[in-house]
Amino acid sequence: MDELPGALGSSGSLALRLGQAIFSVASLLFMCFDIPFYSYTAFCFLATVMGLLMAWSLTLAMVDAFSVLIKLPTRLPGIISLVVLGDWVLSFLSLAASCSTASVADFLIHSRSSFCEGTLCARYQLSATMAFLAWFLTFSSSLFNLWLLPSLNV
Repeated sequence: MDELPGALGSSGSLALRLGQAIFSVASLLFMCFDIPFYSYTAFCFLATVMGLLMAWSLTLAMVDAFSVLIKLPTRLPGIISLVVLGDWVLSFLSLAASCSTASVADFLIHSRSSFCEGTLCARYQLSATMAFLAWFLTFSSSLFNLWLLPSLNV
């Protein structure tokens, strides 16, 4: 079986996982650093989902780094199924969180609310953009692993 570039245990998967972690940390920093975001549920939802995605991505990045280091990719159907399921759940949660954050930030900008003074809403939009990029990488990782799943011996 040829190695799929983004499947669990490959260097491509390690790059995807590190990208997910970087974008989720960037989203959290834009959202949480020195600004009050607790007033809106969408912003709290984004912070929660990005925290979960960061932990998931860093854990699987360590698994990928170990697999790349010993040159033995993880090819157990149960583990790949768990990774696909976790990636799907977190990708849809991060898509929902980024879309809701972007829509609330856009609503606040157009309503000329006193809550969005200065560059506050621009930071919310940047946070949503970073979350969307994290979603893209998570979804692509789940598709690579889903593509690998049928080729494993069950």
